Amino acid sequence: MTIRLMLVDDQVLLRTGFRMVLAAQPDMEVVAEAGDGVEALQVLRSTAVDVVLMDVRMPKLDGVEATRRICAEPGAPRVLILTTFDLDEYAFSGLKAGASGFMLKDVPPGELLAAIRAVHSGDAVVAPSTTRRLLDRFSPMLPSGTGGQPEHKALSRLTDREREVMLLVAQGLSNGEIAARLVLSEATVKTHVGRILTKLELRDRVQVVVLAYETGLVRAGSGPLP
Repeated sequence: MTIRLMLVDDQVLLRTGFRMVLAAQPDMEVVAEAGDGVEALQVLRSTAVDVVLMDVRMPKLDGVEATRRICAEPGAPRVLILTTFDLDEYAFSGLKAGASGFMLKDVPPGELLAAIRAVHSGDAVVAPSTTRRLLDRFSPMLPSGTGGQPEHKALSRLTDREREVMLLVAQGLSNGEIAARLVLSEATVKTHVGRILTKLELRDRVQVVVLAYETGLVRAGSGPLP
């Protein structure tokens, strides 16, 4: 299956460089480009895209707001944010907006290609350690409860085991690490994560982490609430 890609960046030379790398892949095709968020939204109305490679700083409409609007649509493409700026604020805002990953533009080509394929398959491409670092820094800005786990209707849909898996995901553990911790197979953990995503109507494990912090299930720099 060919992955249909869209490049969104206000620098033409950068789009050209990315397009050359991507066009050389037998399973990828750049089907659209845009120079800002407004143009990206317009193009997506008439072009089928699987993964959007999104810049952050752009005129008219920045990449974070464009990502938020794209991800709010049913059947939306996945968004992978690419930026020159190694700033946690951009990564956190992009992930909150619904992006499935965050990478720097100087990433080695092999890593970029692997990230695109991972995002297309439904995975997130922010490493667990990076997710944990971001949310440890910014979770004080999130509306979380204190003194115990706040009630949340969506979370009540989870089984005890699914809630246990969710808490470990929120602490930044990979599926393999969760499997070792709970003495389960990695396939079983993957199944639990899939059910969590379905029940909570989330796109990927990054959004699981964000929800866990927003609802107060975990605190910055610590594990689950007592």
